[in-house]
Amino acid sequence: MDKITLLIADDHTLVRQGLSALFIAASDIEVIGEAATGDEAIAKAAALKPDVILMDIQMPGVNGLEAARRILQTQPNIGIIVVTMLDDDNSVFAAMRAGARGYILKGADKADVLKTIRAAAAGEALFGPAIASRMMNFFRTPPATGPASPAFPELTEREREILTLIAHGQSNAAIAERLVISPKTVSNHISSIFNKLQVADRAQAALRAREAGLGAG
Repeated sequence: MDKITLLIADDHTLVRQGLSALFIAASDIEVIGEAATGDEAIAKAAALKPDVILMDIQMPGVNGLEAARRILQTQPNIGIIVVTMLDDDNSVFAAMRAGARGYILKGADKADVLKTIRAAAAGEALFGPAIASRMMNFFRTPPATGPASPAFPELTEREREILTLIAHGQSNAAIAERLVISPKTVSNHISSIFNKLQVADRAQAALRAREAGLGAG
């Protein structure tokens, strides 16, 4: 039987090494490549044509969800599994909308990881009991009533504040100075905003913000 070929995309070397070590004893799985950025994942997916990709969400440049969308546009048969520390509804459903066939939290049991990889390679989707329970709770919860929700309720108040400044054309340095926070903190917030809004760059984020009425005036 042919082995399941696997590409691991994560910006942390130790995480990639740890995931690779899981498959040493798995006779039906072979790691054929690693990627440290979203752009590298896209390039290696095209060159190596793996059966399955383990994809982190937060990576430099193109984030993992945007990389997944781009890969699946040209290689829809690849099974992409999101492997992340993010355990929230927005991230789970964003991964599903991007076409992921699985969602694994870092630190998951080896058996769960192997089961999800084998399912994805077979063309199936497997999100595991915890994620399935989250999905059921989400759809079971009645819509909230009362005052209108603010634009982009998935964002924190600080993230909405930064998104508004992005819509006004402010640079990271200018945002950091205005909010009296470090440029690194601004960068982290912006990465989170991009992931939650499923946008690839500042221009798309600014457009979404303006469409929602942020940054006007």
